[in-house]
Amino acid sequence: MRPSTRQGTFLLASTVLCTLLDLGWPLSCEVCKGSGHTCSGKMKTCEAGKDACVVLVSESSTKGRQAVSTFKACMKFSDCYSGFVSTTMSPNDYMVTNARCCQSDGCNSGSVPPPQNNRTENGLMCPSCIVPFQETCPGTQAARCVGQETHCIYFAGNVQAGIINTKFATRGCATESACYTKAGAEVPSASYLYFIRRADCLPAPYPPGRAE
Repeated sequence: MRPSTRQGTFLLASTVLCTLLDLGWPLSCEVCKGSGHTCSGKMKTCEAGKDACVVLVSESSTKGRQAVSTFKACMKFSDCYSGFVSTTMSPNDYMVTNARCCQSDGCNSGSVPPPQNNRTENGLMCPSCIVPFQETCPGTQAARCVGQETHCIYFAGNVQAGIINTKFATRGCATESACYTKAGAEVPSASYLYFIRRADCLPAPYPPGRAE
């Protein structure tokens, strides 16, 4: 028995409606931050415009104080980089991260391998500075690049920690993957949320006397 035209129209309309509702359904991600190579938290419905889940593990040193942390949250897929990033401002100030971005409910509930933290100098150097409360810094010091760091970065903008929001500027060495970060991006970490207004990333120059 063939369905009537009215039944066929109803089924088609229902299918289209369900598809549209599914496309507009907000994403849910696990949200947590903590010390160590993993963390667990509650599922959270993402805010409008945040269409990806991220899990990020970082190993960092701030003035020689080392820390390992994990961060899981919602973010914009266009701002999210899956993979390894290393930045060095000085021997005692650096950060290495490994992240995974995904776009299905709860897809960040697992973990990612810790980032490789190769501190062996590779012979390249970049201007270096870390300046809080300002959006510019001179880079009068030099950072010695390590591992896979082949680029020089200059990032500036605002950084938020809880209710505190202030300007920052920093320069140093980085892996080429750091060039994924563009002006206008929101870049999270376990402790801070960075609002990038300036994002320069260029190949590091070879020292005089060293052939490329």
